[in-house]
Amino acid sequence: MDNINILPSTPGKLKPEKYYQPYNNNNNNYIHRIRLSKLTLWSSIFLAFIIFFFILSPSPSPNPIRTHNPWGGPDWEKRVTKSARRSSASSLTVLVTGASGFVGTHVSLALKRRGDGVLGLDNFNRYYDPNLKRARQKLLSRAGVFVVEGDINDEKLLHKLFDVVPFTHVMHLAAQAGVRYAMQNPNSYIHSNIAGFVNLLEASKSANPQPSIVYASSSSVYGLNSKVPFSEKDRTDQPASLYAATKKAGEEIAHVYNHIYGLSITGLRFFTVYGPWGRPDMAYFFFTKDILKRKQITVFESPDGGSVARDFTYIDDIVKGCLGALDTAKKSTGVGVGVGGKKKKGNAQFRIFNLGNTSPVPVTELVDILERLLKVKVKRKVMPMPRNGDVRFTHANISKAQRELGYMPTTDLETGLNKFVRWYLDFYNPLKNKSVW
Repeated sequence: MDNINILPSTPGKLKPEKYYQPYNNNNNNYIHRIRLSKLTLWSSIFLAFIIFFFILSPSPSPNPIRTHNPWGGPDWEKRVTKSARRSSASSLTVLVTGASGFVGTHVSLALKRRGDGVLGLDNFNRYYDPNLKRARQKLLSRAGVFVVEGDINDEKLLHKLFDVVPFTHVMHLAAQAGVRYAMQNPNSYIHSNIAGFVNLLEASKSANPQPSIVYASSSSVYGLNSKVPFSEKDRTDQPASLYAATKKAGEEIAHVYNHIYGLSITGLRFFTVYGPWGRPDMAYFFFTKDILKRKQITVFESPDGGSVARDFTYIDDIVKGCLGALDTAKKSTGVGVGVGGKKKKGNAQFRIFNLGNTSPVPVTELVDILERLLKVKVKRKVMPMPRNGDVRFTHANISKAQRELGYMPTTDLETGLNKFVRWYLDFYNPLKNKSVW
């Protein structure tokens, strides 16, 4: 029996070449019984643990909490198809990316009101208060527009949407916005404005039928251009910010997909859009917030002491331009283009338009108007404009949009700001701030 003592105390540590000595059959049987006893012991402990676990586990809830799946499934497809259903054969079926954004919300509502099928797509990122985006989403939902929660970089999602709905048009408004934020998070601009745009174009060129695409560019592409007013024929190769560079890159990428794959593509260069449901990172918005809190606001001036001016364009005018671009967009010519890469059947439409108000207003005048509307004396601090990518002025030549889209802005800055202020007071503090009026 002394041979048993050569077994190591820890199971699995036996090394036969070191500990091996001849032993008889009785010893062998004894060792086997010990191993069998240990196996039985551990099996019993494991079984007892499993029984104990199931006894203590709570019974399934009648309404179990499910892992959030932002898209997919029969119910989801029903909501998608219902939202995208158009009122007549002549109406459009439009995928609106960035639908819970500022411009996206207004465009989606306008399309739905006139009977077009509209499906929204938005990732609800946290660049600014997502509660505002959720409030816009509720507004859209009440109007019958379903907003799919997802990202334009999700290739499977985009292909799924095009499989479920035969979109006639795409209104691409999803983007990482803002000039100054690019200095903090440059990768977000590459991810959304370039990679995301390419992903959308890839899904569009592979769709059957291929949709016509209208997308948002920006007045920022004119960069350091000093010729005014800005015309679509002017140079755009001197961007002053990374945001502007990504928007310019988007225009060039759009040209490539138009040239190779026959996608009908229209770019819209927006000029400082403002109005109700606007973006909190815009000057008119955070000026209003700070003025109501009696905080000092900073007004920038150009390096030579001149005024900084913007071609402020009211949201309703921008919406008219967007709808005009959708209505005049011709069909794509690469129907059937898929992974195999069939050639387009002919040249496709490719356009770029300025959408502005063609009446630049100094930012100092913007503050004066807010002061009158809010009835609060503004505390101002004038400082030189920092080197953060902002430009001194913007001024749109809109003759091309007037001629081809019937675009004609009608809202002056004071009228537009009056509508914005009324919305702001009602949205953020409807009881307290009614006293302002």
